[in-house]
Amino acid sequence: MNNRLVKMLQIASTYMGTIVGAGFATGQEILQFFTRFGYWGSFTIALATGLFIWLGTKMMLIASEIKAKSYEDLNIALFGERYGKLISLFMLVILLGVTAVMLAGAGTIFYEHWNISYQAGLLITIAGSFLLLRKGMKAILAVNAVVVPVMLLFTVIVMIDTFNTPGSNKFITLTTDYSPWAAWASPFLYTAFNLALAQAVLVPLGAEIRDKKTIVAGSWIGGLGIGFMLLAGHIALSVHMPGIQQFAIPMGGIARQLGYYVQFIYIFLIFSEIFTTLIADIYGLTLQLEERTKWSRGLLTFVILFICYLASQIGFGPLLSTLYPMFGLISLGWLFLIIRKRVSYRRS
Repeated sequence: MNNRLVKMLQIASTYMGTIVGAGFATGQEILQFFTRFGYWGSFTIALATGLFIWLGTKMMLIASEIKAKSYEDLNIALFGERYGKLISLFMLVILLGVTAVMLAGAGTIFYEHWNISYQAGLLITIAGSFLLLRKGMKAILAVNAVVVPVMLLFTVIVMIDTFNTPGSNKFITLTTDYSPWAAWASPFLYTAFNLALAQAVLVPLGAEIRDKKTIVAGSWIGGLGIGFMLLAGHIALSVHMPGIQQFAIPMGGIARQLGYYVQFIYIFLIFSEIFTTLIADIYGLTLQLEERTKWSRGLLTFVILFICYLASQIGFGPLLSTLYPMFGLISLGWLFLIIRKRVSYRRS
């Protein structure tokens, strides 16, 4: 029983840590996908939470059933042999780009907040990633076991402060000029985009767990945790609307109001989110490339980190601005196919 509980919590924390990335922690994702739609945001967060529970569960159950070695195996099961490989190749490029951006973001945190040079920050992050990833999935589980409780602590602190602030119920009355159609399309786009990226780590995680009831329970806990943090961020941001929209890091302005120590936790949280996304993406990439090249996982990790280090010197914005719209459209198709895919809920 205790072993099952541990696995459930590992699935939940890894699910939350993978979905709740740096964009989430800064508040930009919550603002763009939910808060700017006013009072509709609370309802669409509820819908997104349901989708995360349902489709996250399905993804890991399919991975468990087909004993997927990487996300390409899942895509082949969803799209067929030909298109599944094309989608996986496209995802490989996207993940490489996202990984380079995460590495550059980590270097920026070191430089702007901890008075350590950008290059030193990159090298420290690379060294930490390489050492941790030698342990494979165990490293991702361990890092998320630390990061996710800190995220939840910060969320609770923000919630308590928000409810002690005048206008804390603004999320109920906040109006918007956006169409309800745009508001209700947003949770589908948000879920599709995040789950499509998260499959790089959730697929091998699901494949490792043979007990389907454990997968279902872990996905429920993780999905509800994501929904709670989305709602907490939405309520906090709503209090400061519309002025909060001018900030590049909306949650940073809220954190500064809570004092030095909370702000320190927030900066640590941003770095931790970047780091968890970084190692999760690298892990997914190594599994994918291992099947294609037959190189050792250690060598592939080193090669990926080296490529990302080179890319972080020049920035990756133009490439991502081109690929992300296309990836969003493909993610919606991927979401539709995973909804249609039938899966057994029997315990193995």
